[in-house]
Amino acid sequence: MRYAASRELLAPRADVWGFLSEPYHLPDWWPGLGGIQPDRRGFAPGARWQIQAGQRPSLLRRPGAAGIILIRTVEPERRLAFQLVAERVDAELELEDAGFERTVATLTVDAPFLSGVNRKTPLRALSRLYALCQTSDRL
Repeated sequence: MRYAASRELLAPRADVWGFLSEPYHLPDWWPGLGGIQPDRRGFAPGARWQIQAGQRPSLLRRPGAAGIILIRTVEPERRLAFQLVAERVDAELELEDAGFERTVATLTVDAPFLSGVNRKTPLRALSRLYALCQTSDRL
């Protein structure tokens, strides 16, 4: 199944990327993650980060379950792609300038049926990212 959503963020692309490029921020915006331990490569293609699920159980994941995220692609200020290995969930986040201090973020998620991912997942993630990346309140 493929799900996608876009959202305009109230921050310049460089600020959004600055937030995204810190591995410890991933659980702040990606639904279902409770913690993360990046490997020595940090935010780079091929990095494998240990993840801890949140404390809310889901259909296929027990509270606090461990797993791995594989960082697939890092194109600074443009694109991030990663995979939740055990769940076989692939996510790709693309950033585009949208005018003065604005960024359009588009999140596409590919996931197998019954993975716990649904059509609301990208929108939920982008809503969290929106709240965390606001640096401007001007219209």
